[in-house]
Amino acid sequence: MSILSDGLARYLEHDHLERLAAARVGIAGAGGLGSNCAAMLVRSGLRRLVVADRDVVEPSNLNRQQYQPFHLGKSKVDALAESLRVIEPRLVVTARRVDLTPTNVADVFAGCDILVEALDDPEAKRMFVEAALEMGAFVVSASGMGGWGGPAMQMRRMGDRMVLVGDFTSEVGHDLPPLAPRVTMAAAMQADAVLHHILGPCPGFV
Repeated sequence: MSILSDGLARYLEHDHLERLAAARVGIAGAGGLGSNCAAMLVRSGLRRLVVADRDVVEPSNLNRQQYQPFHLGKSKVDALAESLRVIEPRLVVTARRVDLTPTNVADVFAGCDILVEALDDPEAKRMFVEAALEMGAFVVSASGMGGWGGPAMQMRRMGDRMVLVGDFTSEVGHDLPPLAPRVTMAAAMQADAVLHHILGPCPGFV
């Protein structure tokens, strides 16, 4: 047991904690979506995680991502793994500093039943989702989280093996900057979709 799991035992059944500990989730991207989603999943009891991203931490990341000024210049996946292990020392996290391509997604995320798409580039998003579905994984993707005070966030099921979250309209850009509130909202919805897939319906909502 850990301090975190001791605390979670107050809210979650033993069976829920076991399911979370047994699950293996992969996250493509360790930026605003990926780093926040990862932290929420670990705080919810997830114990096995693979995170892939090629970038290093830059000043422009600090407004919405799970990094501190002392992480500047460090590989995002290594900095994130370090921070997540502070939350849950028993976490088994595989940090992959790599460019994701159609030919390596299956290798990078081997053994993951659930894959979270947390990438920036639309073409990279499309490529990853296609490769993830080809693997047979359950996929959680995101689209639309720019600006502030925008359209309501939604969650849509796209068939049996994919969930898409976001407002589906606000592409990040000069007039729709990526700020913490809406980016974190989308990341939280992704984490919630992962939890629902692992645990099934919440008893209070049945």
